[in-house]
Amino acid sequence: MKRGMLLLSSVVASLVLCTSAQSATYTLNVNSALTVDDPMFKGLNQFKAEVEKRSGGQIEVKLFPSSQLGPDEDVLEQARSGAGVAVLVDGGRLAPFVKEFGVLGAPYLANNFDEMRKVVTSPLFEGWAQKLGKASGHQIFSFNWFQGDRHLLTSKPITKPADLSGVRMRTPGAPVWLETVRGLGATPTPMPWAEVYSALQMKAIDAAEAQHPATYGSRLFEVIKHITKTGHIQLITGLVGSKIWFDKLPPDLQKVVREEALKAGDVASKATIDSLANYEKMMKEKGVTITEIDTKPFVASTAAVYEKLGYSDLRKEVSAILGR
Repeated sequence: MKRGMLLLSSVVASLVLCTSAQSATYTLNVNSALTVDDPMFKGLNQFKAEVEKRSGGQIEVKLFPSSQLGPDEDVLEQARSGAGVAVLVDGGRLAPFVKEFGVLGAPYLANNFDEMRKVVTSPLFEGWAQKLGKASGHQIFSFNWFQGDRHLLTSKPITKPADLSGVRMRTPGAPVWLETVRGLGATPTPMPWAEVYSALQMKAIDAAEAQHPATYGSRLFEVIKHITKTGHIQLITGLVGSKIWFDKLPPDLQKVVREEALKAGDVASKATIDSLANYEKMMKEKGVTITEIDTKPFVASTAAVYEKLGYSDLRKEVSAILGR
C-alpha cells in the first residue's frame, strides 16, 4: 500500500512539473494616459480578454489607465530594456527612433480613420515597424487605435491662425507636434497630458488641443470655454511594446498578440467614432461653445510643416496609398 502511494505521488509530481513547464506565464503591463471611461478602453479590455483566452492563460495582460506606470516616454524606455510593458502612443513619440513615424501626426495628412487605417496597415508602414525594431528595440503590436480628430481648446473664439498669436498652447514635445502648433498660429508649450488641467486652471498655459474623449475624460470643459473644430490631426496611435519581450514568445503566441491587437484597435476606433457626437452634447451642456469653422486657413498655415521636417516626399508616398 505504501509502495503504491509513493508511486502515485511520484506520478503526480511528474505531471505537475510537466504541466508547469508547458504553461510558462508571460505578463504584459499596458499603460495609457487615458481614463477607463475613454472609448480606447473598450478595445484594451477586449485585447486583454482575447489574448488571455487564446493563449490559454500563458499571457496575462494588466491594464494601467491614467499613466499609472509613468509618462509614455518612460514606458517606452522600459520597453527598450526588455520589460513586459506596452503603451498606446502616437507616431511622434517614435519619430526620434525612426523619423518616418512622425508624419502620422502631421497636420491634415488624412481625412478620417479609414484613410489612416490604410496607411498603418500598408507595406510602407510595416517597413517602418521593422526599422523600429532594429533601431530602438520596440515592437509594434498594431497601430490602428484611432482616438479622434484633434481640435483647439481655448478661452476665446478662434476662426483663423492669427487669432492664436501669442497664445501658449500645450503640446506633446515631439517635433511634429511643436511645428504643427506653430503652424496653427500658437506658441507651443510642451507638457505631459496629466498636467494640462492644472496648467489651464493656473493660467500657466492659455490653450490646448485634443480629441473629444480626452478633453472630456480630463474634465477640461471646466477650464476652457471654446472648442474650435479644426480637425488638424487625425490621432492614430499604436500599441507598442518591447521587441525583446515579444521575441521570447513562441511564434503562435506572437501571432495571437498581433492579431488581437489589430482586432481590438478596430473595436476601440469604432467606439471612439460612435462616441464623438455624445461627447459634444455633454460638453455643450457643461457650457462649452463648440464651433464649426472653415479650416482652409489652417490647412494653408500648417502646410509648411512637411517641408520643415523633411516629410514632403513621404507625404507623397502616403498620398499614393490613399489614391490621391
